Amino acid sequence: MNRKQQFKQELNRVFDDNLHTKQWHNIVDYTIIGFIVLSTVEVFLTTFDAVNEEYETALTVIDWITQIFFTIEVTLRIWNADMLDPKYKGFWGRVRYCFSFYGLIDLLSTYPFYLSFFMTIPYMALKVLRVARLFRVFRYLHSFKLLTNAFRSKKSELLVSMQFLVIITLILSFILFFVEHDAQPEAYDNGWYSVIWAFAQYVGDPGGFGEYPPITATGQVIAFIIGILGIAMFAVPAGLIGSGFTEVMEEEQKETELRENAKRINEFMLIKSIKREGLFWPAKNLSFGDLKLDLGITEDDIVRSVFASQNLRVKNQSAAILEGPKNDMLVVNQFFVNKEYGSFINRDSSVTIVNPLGRTDNGLSFFDWHIAQLGGFNYVANEFYSRQNGKEKDKRFNFYAISDITEQNEVFQQFIDDIIRDRDENDWIVVVAGEQVSKNITDFHFEFGGEKGETGFDFPECITHDRVMLKQLYDDFSKTMAEKLNLKTDAHQVQPKLNKDNIARYIQTRTKANVLLITVSYKLMIFDKELHSAIFNFADVLNRNLETKQPKGLHKEEYLERPVENDYWKKLYGLV
Repeated sequence: MNRKQQFKQELNRVFDDNLHTKQWHNIVDYTIIGFIVLSTVEVFLTTFDAVNEEYETALTVIDWITQIFFTIEVTLRIWNADMLDPKYKGFWGRVRYCFSFYGLIDLLSTYPFYLSFFMTIPYMALKVLRVARLFRVFRYLHSFKLLTNAFRSKKSELLVSMQFLVIITLILSFILFFVEHDAQPEAYDNGWYSVIWAFAQYVGDPGGFGEYPPITATGQVIAFIIGILGIAMFAVPAGLIGSGFTEVMEEEQKETELRENAKRINEFMLIKSIKREGLFWPAKNLSFGDLKLDLGITEDDIVRSVFASQNLRVKNQSAAILEGPKNDMLVVNQFFVNKEYGSFINRDSSVTIVNPLGRTDNGLSFFDWHIAQLGGFNYVANEFYSRQNGKEKDKRFNFYAISDITEQNEVFQQFIDDIIRDRDENDWIVVVAGEQVSKNITDFHFEFGGEKGETGFDFPECITHDRVMLKQLYDDFSKTMAEKLNLKTDAHQVQPKLNKDNIARYIQTRTKANVLLITVSYKLMIFDKELHSAIFNFADVLNRNLETKQPKGLHKEEYLERPVENDYWKKLYGLV
């Protein structure tokens, strides 16, 4: 991510309009509100001639200071609008933003001031536009957001009721004309008067349109019906909006409860830690049964709480079972999020661990995260995009088998940029993915471009250019895993040759760094009791063979105390 993107992301946090976060950016929010109030007070004081005459200089200074402040703020908001919503990208996207509710208020309350230097604009018009800044406070008022959502939730019912009212009123006004025309021809000389008269009754006839009320019996009955409709005109929408407001409040309360449940699940993952290799590890996953028993959450609320969270996911472990019955084994996984595609951690290491299938592969996010953290490696993980994404259509992209459509995706290109940025020929990019191999012949599969059965390390299509180090790494890796854990490793013995669309080969065409793909059996990542030891030794082998930019040695400091007592883990998952 370049400096411009970082700055725009920071601006997006500043302009989040949320006064209930613990971010320092709230200082900016309160400063904006303060300037809005100051500007409004200044306009109000100028309405007093005596105050205006005595303090004209001070009021002018305040006017200029607030104007310059809002000019900078509004200009930054327009420039950064694409971070608010992708539909605001580009020139016409910015124009679209300027015609949104808040965008238009920003525009009209700020820039006309400068037009007054080039053309004559009435003084009162400028002052009215300044006062319109008060509308901007609605950005920060939670109650206004609730009311807006209430209107939005009942907009169809409101539209139907208003359509019914208009049509009935038109019909009655036409009938009124026909029955009153003969009795009052000078007043009811055409249907327009009867229509105006009928609709004027709904708003109290402020323009005096009703100076000729109906005098016929039928006309008076119609007037009575219109009077009843006038009551309904306000009562029905008020009832609908009140109902919508109640529903929105209940929905928000439920969402708050779900977010709190998600926080409890995140914390419980740390509570249910396990000690392996002398280190404390957060829980790999939690079963629905554990959550129901220990947290008292229903299965429906578990699923809804996970969907309400950004860093939790439900997986069915039975998908990794090759043979026999497959009863559902639903669990909740936890992962770290700081990017639109998932996770990016730059530790200035010569090794980068890439997880292309976090959403798809059972147990992969836990496996890859801890390899990178223990080894002190850079980490890039796709946690949201998958060809099988049933929840979000705009995220149905495969980051492992690259197609033309995937390559055109902006988030995918950001994913690739974060992988290859600042990598040189001495660096290593290790893609680690899951694999369901028939009968689990081996546990780890090294793939670097050879045909199935290729046993050498030096052949034309090898995607790793440092073949000497590659062989050294493979020998050390396979020996360590066999001797310490009785786990088997192969190179090109099980998997077919990497095709041109594979993520590892795709990365290799865009960087000078060494690229390697290691696939890990689902059996090991999900069901094997040696999982934590496998991660520990995996990270250790990569660290001692490939790390050149940082001091060698595993980074165990985050694992020396229970995660629930460790601020590092609590901050990672938003618990502090």
